[in-house]
Amino acid sequence: MALRQALGWSEGEAMRPESKACSHLMRQTAGIFSVGGALDFWVLGRLHYGPRVTAPRALRWASCGAISMSITSGLLVRLFSPECEPQNVSAYDRLEDRTEQHH
Repeated sequence: MALRQALGWSEGEAMRPESKACSHLMRQTAGIFSVGGALDFWVLGRLHYGPRVTAPRALRWASCGAISMSITSGLLVRLFSPECEPQNVSAYDRLEDRTEQHH
């Protein structure tokens, strides 16, 4: 699903074995951006409603911000990160299979 190859940004190189897996990178980025999105949308909700803001409204805006920003950032990582190119995902999966066989 990575767009790097379609856009010509990739040369098909394989990542080093010690690099992070695509799924780990997506979870980490989504977690960070969910906190930022919650804070940003909380501020936007307070600006939108002004003195009429209530706790449920502010929480609703913050939760929408957290969800939307985590999904968006995870998708962007999946589309544009070199770790998420097909050859790197399969190389990491093969490495995981070998380490599981040794245990």
